[in-house]
Amino acid sequence: MQRTLDISTSGLVAQRHRLDTIAGNIAHANTTLDADGNVAPYQRRLITFMADEANGKSRGAGVKHRVELDAETPFRSVYDPSHPHADKQGIVKYPNVDIITEFSDALLATRAYEANIAVIDMTRQMAEQSMQILV
Repeated sequence: MQRTLDISTSGLVAQRHRLDTIAGNIAHANTTLDADGNVAPYQRRLITFMADEANGKSRGAGVKHRVELDAETPFRSVYDPSHPHADKQGIVKYPNVDIITEFSDALLATRAYEANIAVIDMTRQMAEQSMQILV
């Protein structure tokens, strides 16, 4: 049962990081400057999950995650010559963040988080029932 709890816990941690990444994307949906103040739109972050093959084990080992930049989705281009970050043609490059996609991903991550909590709860109930049988 401990292994089941470890797997579910790693799933909880992975989904929490997924939600954090989504929240960062939503927060920067209109950011047109980089951290140094240069005109460069924020680039959407994606999270990738993979099996955590700890100690050479590949069955039921848990979840690892990696945050990557979304280089495939193009930036949004908006014609706004009055914007201070517009180029010579009056085009402003906005981040490649789609709010609807981010909210959909957040909903999926929330459901996965809840599923992991349900597994932990069921494991706890099984352990309690086992202890009752032994007593």
